[in-house]
Amino acid sequence: MSFTEKMLCSKSHEYLLKNDDDTYTIGLTDYAVEQLGDIVFLELPEVDAEFSKGDTFATIESVKAASEIYMPISGKVIDVNSVLVDEPEILNEDVYEKGWLIKVEATGDASEQDDLLEYEDYKEELE
Repeated sequence: MSFTEKMLCSKSHEYLLKNDDDTYTIGLTDYAVEQLGDIVFLELPEVDAEFSKGDTFATIESVKAASEIYMPISGKVIDVNSVLVDEPEILNEDVYEKGWLIKVEATGDASEQDDLLEYEDYKEELE
C-alpha cells in the first residue's frame, strides 16, 4: 500500500496519516507544494503545543506566496520535523517521506476526520 493510499486530505491541502502507534503525521499534499513553487521559509510549532481542528499551526513561504497551514484534526504536537526549518526546500524534493511537518496525538474524536478525503477523491476535487 502506497503512502497516498493510506492518507486523508483536507480541502485546504494538508494530509493526515495514521501511524502504527495511534499518533498522526501531518504535512502538505504534493498539490499544495506544486502550487507554492520553490519553498524558502517554514515556521513550525513547538512540541507540546495544542491546536484545535482548523487552527493555523504553521506558516510557509515560497517565491510565489505566503500561506498558513491548518490542523486537519485537534491534537497535541509530539514531534516536529525541525530539519525543514533550516532546509525548507526538502518539501519540494520529497513532500511525503522527508517533508512531513508535525506528528500529533489526537485530542478530538474520530468524527473530526469525517470531512477529510481519501487521496484519489482529493485529486478528483482538484480537477
